[in-house]
Amino acid sequence: MTHKKYDVFGVGNAIVDILAMVDDDFVADLPVHRGAMTLMDAAQQAEVLVKLERNQHPLKLASGGSAANTMVAIAQSGGTGIYSGKVSHDTHGEFYRADMRAAGIDFEVEMAAETNLPTGTCVVLTTPDAERTMCTHLGISTSLAPSDIDVERLKQSKIAYIEGYLWDAAQPRAGCVEAFEQANRHGIPAAFTFSDGFLVDRFADDFRRIAREYCDIIFSNAAESRQFCGTDDLEACIAEIGQLVDLAFITNSADGCYVAHHGTVTHVPGFPIKPIDTVGAGDAFAGGVLFGLTNGLTPIQAARWGNYIASRVVEINGPRLAQDMRQHLKSIVS
Repeated sequence: MTHKKYDVFGVGNAIVDILAMVDDDFVADLPVHRGAMTLMDAAQQAEVLVKLERNQHPLKLASGGSAANTMVAIAQSGGTGIYSGKVSHDTHGEFYRADMRAAGIDFEVEMAAETNLPTGTCVVLTTPDAERTMCTHLGISTSLAPSDIDVERLKQSKIAYIEGYLWDAAQPRAGCVEAFEQANRHGIPAAFTFSDGFLVDRFADDFRRIAREYCDIIFSNAAESRQFCGTDDLEACIAEIGQLVDLAFITNSADGCYVAHHGTVTHVPGFPIKPIDTVGAGDAFAGGVLFGLTNGLTPIQAARWGNYIASRVVEINGPRLAQDMRQHLKSIVS
């Protein structure tokens, strides 16, 4: 690819993750679907936080959001990126900006100074089986607009990466379309992740349309793919998604992933792991893949690197690794 300042231009919800390890009963007592993401208003999320405090669960903060986690994995692989997401002029917003920059990712979109909406937050509850249940208050992130897409920065990037979570609100949805259209206009490959099964349930037809009209690369996991295609036959799902775009990556937990490249499907095995927390695994996988695609790896090599980064993430509590990973690259992809 032509030399550009950034490997990836990421667009997504800017969410501060509030991480907690809990038991199964804690989740069972909440009005949520275990293992999924539930949107909440501020009061509902506050009730979850109060319950955590009452039960003396230690909490850990991290700048999050699906695409943001992906961008950090790109930086930890040795790549470069810029992230577009909206935060408020509050404590969480200040933390978010500083944390992203400390992780090696430029953070774009000015903080909103005059608003009653707080920076978005997600309470991530991880149970002993490593499953994560998310309670999300989107806050100011729902105001991300087409005008927030910095076209000049986008033009300086090799790939545009947009998260499906943005599709749930009208204004960010318009921001998604703007990013796709500008990427297409300037010859920049556009990558899209389905993000979550609840989005596929609601927007499968939209996702199919934008995949056909705008996307070069799709990321999905096996469950999302089955929902998207309406069949339990994973091979059929991979083939169908592979017909929509030039390149698709379908993850399947410990089994690794499948790569559909111009109609040819290849299975790329995963790595042996002892899972502690699955939060961020798919995001890390996408980061590893996007780094590979923008730094000279073949799609299969990129998928292997993505599998490796994801395997390391599920062995820790939280969505991100604490260390730089580039020293492992050669041994993993050779």
